[in-house]
Amino acid sequence: MIEKSDEELTMITQGDDYPIHQTPEPVQQVFTSDRNFYDRFFFNGYFREGDPYFAVAMGIYPNVGIIDCAFSVVAGGVQHCVRASRVLGAERMDTRVGPISIEIVRPMRSMRLRVNHEAVKADLMFEARADAIEEPRFSRRAGPRLIMDLTRYTQHGGYSGSLTVAGKTYDAKPSRVWGSRDRSWGVRGIGPQDPAGVPSPTPVMGQFYWLWSPTNFEDVCTHCDCNENADGSRWHQFGAVTPAEPGAPLDLASGVDFNINYAPGTRHAKSAEIILRSPRAGESRIELKTLYNFYMQGIGYFHPKWGHGMYVGPDASTYESFKTADVNERDLMHQHIQAVCQAKMGSREGMGILEMAILGPHDRSGFKEFLDMHK
Repeated sequence: MIEKSDEELTMITQGDDYPIHQTPEPVQQVFTSDRNFYDRFFFNGYFREGDPYFAVAMGIYPNVGIIDCAFSVVAGGVQHCVRASRVLGAERMDTRVGPISIEIVRPMRSMRLRVNHEAVKADLMFEARADAIEEPRFSRRAGPRLIMDLTRYTQHGGYSGSLTVAGKTYDAKPSRVWGSRDRSWGVRGIGPQDPAGVPSPTPVMGQFYWLWSPTNFEDVCTHCDCNENADGSRWHQFGAVTPAEPGAPLDLASGVDFNINYAPGTRHAKSAEIILRSPRAGESRIELKTLYNFYMQGIGYFHPKWGHGMYVGPDASTYESFKTADVNERDLMHQHIQAVCQAKMGSREGMGILEMAILGPHDRSGFKEFLDMHK
């Protein structure tokens, strides 16, 4: 009999004590050997005065053995970024990375975010304002290669606790700080691109048009996301309206549309309109006015070194800050943003974000090349 080494053994972990198994394997072993399998937490929050804004992303990558996390906040025109990464090990229930941790206090209701760094400290409790909203499954190929196959849900909420940035403390309470969170898992490109096989005739990063916009009002929450091809045809779209009350019925949109007013010299919105048509709410028009941009590279997206699933050491963390006014809006690394927005829907006033990642041609927007900008 050939015995396996300790490194080859699949281990029983804390997760196996829960009745959540999907295969005969222990929870540590995911259903696919695809290196790009991931399991991600995301949170964002905005003080209703408009500033500061924060976001956190934590990703677990079982097939490459890495867990990483970043907390980034814009305050006073400066974006502060705390990033951390470590070897995952066997215990996927341990959601602590360097100075950052995420704790599920009550599933689907309460989550705790903590950061303990000399430049940024946070102890924030997310409390759901509405039920989680499952989005349609995302599936996308580049030639024969499956590059995206994932499920995500989004949930609106408010925050209590405190946030300290560069020595200044901001007190949070759910009526003052709104936001959203999402959970997604499945297959999506992580780490360095896999060079194996025949190069795809359609580059993975050749064309991508993505909008995602959860918005909070006093009594209602809205959500919209959309992916379009270069000709404007859609391979994914979703919209919903829900009362700001956990357990309230969800009104799924039967029609989704949008209008983007691009800022000159960018692929980012100066303002936008989201149009949702649903059976109960009828037509809802959400007007968004951008206050400023949050750059998603601060939490790993498009970052050349601290990108998601990149190995940077067995247990590493770093900090950096930059003035948002100094950002080169034409740089690839800065194309993925969340625009922090004032929102209006009829007589309602609220806040939300418009996440944008636009690469390559898009006829409706007037983009012809990979990174040409709005005139």
